[in-house]
Amino acid sequence: MSFEEKKRNSVNEDELFSLDERRLQEVEQERRLEDGSNFINKIGLMVNAEIRGVERVPEDKRFDRNWTSPLTLFLSPNLAISALSTGMMGPTYYSLDFKRCIICGVLVPIVSAIPVGCYAVFGAKFGLRQQILSRYFTGNIMGRIFAFFNVISCIGWNAINVLPAVQMLVSLGKLPPWAGCLIFVVITCIMAFFGYKVIHVYERWSWIPNLIVYFIMIARMVKAKKFVWEAHDGSKVEAGNVLSYITTIFGFVAGWSPSAADYFVYMPSDTSPFKICSAMVVGMSVPCIFTLVLGSAFAMGTKSDESWNQAFEDNSVGGLVNKILVEDSLHGFGKFCVVILAMSAIANNLPGSYSLALATQAIWSKLARFPRLGWCVIGNFVSLALSIPAYYVFADTMTNFLSIIGYNVSIYIGITLAEHCVYRKGFKGYDVTNFNDISTLPVGIAGIVGFLFGVMSTVLSMNQTWYVGVIARKILGDISFELNIVIAFIGYNLARPFELKYLGR
Repeated sequence: MSFEEKKRNSVNEDELFSLDERRLQEVEQERRLEDGSNFINKIGLMVNAEIRGVERVPEDKRFDRNWTSPLTLFLSPNLAISALSTGMMGPTYYSLDFKRCIICGVLVPIVSAIPVGCYAVFGAKFGLRQQILSRYFTGNIMGRIFAFFNVISCIGWNAINVLPAVQMLVSLGKLPPWAGCLIFVVITCIMAFFGYKVIHVYERWSWIPNLIVYFIMIARMVKAKKFVWEAHDGSKVEAGNVLSYITTIFGFVAGWSPSAADYFVYMPSDTSPFKICSAMVVGMSVPCIFTLVLGSAFAMGTKSDESWNQAFEDNSVGGLVNKILVEDSLHGFGKFCVVILAMSAIANNLPGSYSLALATQAIWSKLARFPRLGWCVIGNFVSLALSIPAYYVFADTMTNFLSIIGYNVSIYIGITLAEHCVYRKGFKGYDVTNFNDISTLPVGIAGIVGFLFGVMSTVLSMNQTWYVGVIARKILGDISFELNIVIAFIGYNLARPFELKYLGR
């Protein structure tokens, strides 16, 4: 036998040994998950909660064969009060007329849902959580940084998302804001604690009462005759406001991109990628379009009636909803409808409450040793601490935070597009058999460069109350998410060939 043949045989034996070792590790990992490796997980097993964290889901553990799961997961979140409040910002915060609100509310959700649908496919394909996959998309270093950003996004979004619901409850009586925040956080935390199955079942059905209340609100709005089109003159300021509103909607819809794979890791790997992606896009965009346009229509009432405008000024979304359903309207039954609609905030916070724990585990291997269930509880109560002060500056907080989510997500999309399409050349370019072995992952230098390019683009083109970039000042609007995708893509492609050449991965 020649030296080369002996060398090849030796390499093959090493590969087989490594493969066998990984299989033994996977078996041991599954045994620990089934037995409960610590006190918190043992409690989880007692109540039939999901205790799996960022560990890869083996093929024989994938029980979700319902291809409608991507269709129904975001029906309830996008029919929640936060979606309605986002639609209300078009006329009230950005001073847009109804025609422009319709155009933005119809086109932007469809475009924004596409990356979420694409990332969802990866969850079923590889059985890995989104922020573990980020290590393949953006490199090991940047992947962990993006995981940290996603923790902040999930906690912050959970804090802000309860605010319109709390406003609605406060508008009904003497409930203090802090108590309303506590109620929503505790309920959401309990449901997210149980994990994947409970989240999918709840999101599949909880949109129905929301939709009924919306139809009741439509009937009351028609009867009140407060709606006006209020045409504008198409000035440059308004064009800039349209761009800023687009960025806000993009952050609301595409903000799920850094978590999308988390919700489909229990689907078999042979599930049709087209079905997952298309179902996700339809399931996200259709309810979002309905609610955004509806929110804009309700907000137009503030332009025709001073009492409606004052209700919105005094208690924001809650005051306006209370005006439509309760005052000089349905009274007791209207209050019941307000409570039902307020509870929709739970549906929007559930996925984020689930993903924040997984993203925390993805930051550092030592954090992964602490159970998902524990991080779920901690993260939710951090969001509670943030939600109470944010209650008093809701409009600015909501728009600023959604825009910031959009900035981060757009950079993430630009880098991912480059790695997946140019360098991985599709799904066949991934080897996820040992996702915790950093020697098999890109180092992340190109990811850092792409991210810095994206940050530069954001600084130049963002438009916030606390900072306006050079480009944003020229057009009087926010064009950051569009530029970020392109600039981050370019920056990543400039650095990645050198990373491959000199680091080999």
